[in-house]
Amino acid sequence: MNSSNPPLAPQKSALPMGTSSDVTIRLATIDDAEAVARLSDQLGYPSTKEETARRLLQVNGQSGHAVYVAEADGRLVGWVHVFVNHSLLADTLAEVAGLVVDENHRGRGVGRVLMQQAERWAHERGCRSMRLRSNVLRSRAHVFYERLGYRVIKSQKAFCKDLG
Repeated sequence: MNSSNPPLAPQKSALPMGTSSDVTIRLATIDDAEAVARLSDQLGYPSTKEETARRLLQVNGQSGHAVYVAEADGRLVGWVHVFVNHSLLADTLAEVAGLVVDENHRGRGVGRVLMQQAERWAHERGCRSMRLRSNVLRSRAHVFYERLGYRVIKSQKAFCKDLG
């Protein structure tokens, strides 16, 4: 982690009524790689523990990025990756690169608490808005984001080209 981003102490957050436990939000560490990989697979992005560990090291080494994890019931049940996005086309904003909550913990407020932490992080870095992208097939996620106050601003196609 970059020294310009002091580590945050884990925070306990109360989940909404109807849940049985609290969730602890903290910055991700390399020791979380296996659990983060498992959750990434649930999101449709399979990766190994080693690949995830390498990516966590890359991301955690940049002051404009943060990965937070949620722990509940003694295990890691979600993560969010947020970063500052500088662009010539718009004012600096924060963007969520990924959010996933374990399928057995969805609907319990874990995602909301992770997003609140990401928004707090972005606000502390002077970002006045937050963006995210969500696959058109994830209608349940779209409802979740709209409940948090996000609105659809455009539809687009995503393109990729392998470079080697």
